Amino acid sequence: MATNSFQSLNYRHRTPSLGRRRSLDSPPPTLALTSKSNDNYKQTIAISSAVKTFSLSSSTSASAQTTSFDHLGRLLAAKDFPEADNETRRLLISLVGEAAQKRGYVFFSEVQFISKSDLQTIDQLWRSNSNNKFGYGVQKRLWEKSDKDFTRFFIKVGWMKKLDTEILQYNYRAFPDEFMWELNEETPEGHLPLTNALRGTQLLTCILTHPTFADEEQEESAIDEEEEKQQLPVGKGLFKTNYSF
Repeated sequence: MATNSFQSLNYRHRTPSLGRRRSLDSPPPTLALTSKSNDNYKQTIAISSAVKTFSLSSSTSASAQTTSFDHLGRLLAAKDFPEADNETRRLLISLVGEAAQKRGYVFFSEVQFISKSDLQTIDQLWRSNSNNKFGYGVQKRLWEKSDKDFTRFFIKVGWMKKLDTEILQYNYRAFPDEFMWELNEETPEGHLPLTNALRGTQLLTCILTHPTFADEEQEESAIDEEEEKQQLPVGKGLFKTNYSF
């Protein structure tokens, strides 16, 4: 007899090994100073700091000038969701910086370097072109309602499929053919974008907990509380919402 249980999910969310790499936050190699003068030493350090600051600001300015969200907007307006998903991934890499562009993907620790306005623009484009069905803000709300349990969240947004077995079992969908690329009633809320559907949960966690969505979390919480009050039977006490799926 089938049992409605998640105990049969025989998988673990894993983030692939990234191998040995130098930390992006590690200090630069030690600079050998040949000058014996203390004044020259201080002057050299000052010049080095000034050059470093100039280089960082120049890189940031160049990145901001070359990043455009127009192409993503056109793809979403045309409902070309597969290409919009690819463009979203490209934008995240571009917004993080040169190191991510060279390697071709984003480390979860780099999400903090994406500005609130840029991430908000990506989210708003997805939401406005999907009747608020897709986007990171939508995924954040569903993740919160799933008690931040990624198994429940993946099932809710349709990144996992139910298997035809006696015991209730789920498995990951195969990319890209088994994902849903159309906006219709059958497409689960929050199904797109697929930023982290296949590579573990750390990157997605950093996106969903980005300061961009902090205010939205409070607004969603207030809306949920108001909905619960409206649905509360007369004369009954408050009850805990059932978020099981």
